Amino acid sequence: MKILLTGAAGFIGSHCAERLLAEGHFVVGLDNFDPYYDPAVKRRNVAVAQKEFPKAYRLVEGDFGDRALLNKLLPAEKFDAVIHLAAQAGVRPSIEDPLRYVRVNVTGVVTLLEALRAHGPRRIVAASSSSVYGNTTPPPFREDAACAQPQSPYGASKRSGEIYCGMYAQLYGIRCVVVRPFTVYGPRQRPDMAIASFARKILRGETITLFGDGSTARDYTYVSDIVDGLLGALVCPMPFAVYNLGGDHPYELRELIAMLEKVTGKKAAVKHAEMQAGDVERTMAELTRARKDLGYAPRISLEEGLRRTVAWVKEEMAREGA
Repeated sequence: MKILLTGAAGFIGSHCAERLLAEGHFVVGLDNFDPYYDPAVKRRNVAVAQKEFPKAYRLVEGDFGDRALLNKLLPAEKFDAVIHLAAQAGVRPSIEDPLRYVRVNVTGVVTLLEALRAHGPRRIVAASSSSVYGNTTPPPFREDAACAQPQSPYGASKRSGEIYCGMYAQLYGIRCVVVRPFTVYGPRQRPDMAIASFARKILRGETITLFGDGSTARDYTYVSDIVDGLLGALVCPMPFAVYNLGGDHPYELRELIAMLEKVTGKKAAVKHAEMQAGDVERTMAELTRARKDLGYAPRISLEEGLRRTVAWVKEEMAREGA
């Protein structure tokens, strides 16, 4: 297939692009290189696909919410499908600037859906987030939960995007599969996310800050498992559906630190701080629907995933001379 991949230079996007290309698809990556974190990191992310698949991969620099760009790009390329991974990310920053998250994650999504309605393709896989569940959904989180009270503007914006996807599927016949990834980690992880940040600090002998008493729990999911789920969603025949993509086992924060200590061979220096606004107490994905419809089955254990991630962090530190 010929696929438009938004957020192609990001953490998950760059891994997804390489997998699609390795399986013989043609990919046009769209990314605006937003300075939420260093754009140079994102350029290194896309460099792999550009080098290894020069005839099947093209990078377009631009915003998925740019109507003029979409109205030019979509008719010219005649895509078979869209994988939409681009978003304004980050729970805590969203509390400081909710309007930006609405502009990107809600208005931007509707702009993209309108372009698909006008020009095609009429198939999209859209990435949402486990943040939609908030603290009011009992674990394990099922896709049919109301998700009526997310804990952050980020979570609310992603839930709003889901609702628009469902509406466009029903009203305009755009086949849309929404996936909800749970705490994704692995090589190229965003520098503000916990695992890569913790690993770097432990290796340097720096103090890490744990918010809360260490009992909060997350369903950590290795990036290759998420890509498996995205490719399963790409061929899913449902006119509209929502699927969790999780690691199938929540770990408490203190368990994560202990495992990082084991993998790095170093003791973590830890200080505790109060829970931050927007954080949820626990995430846990119910995967029955994804297993049945997408053939999804997380394969990388947390310990193995941490080994791979720490190896990448060490390579990055060596490259930086850190």
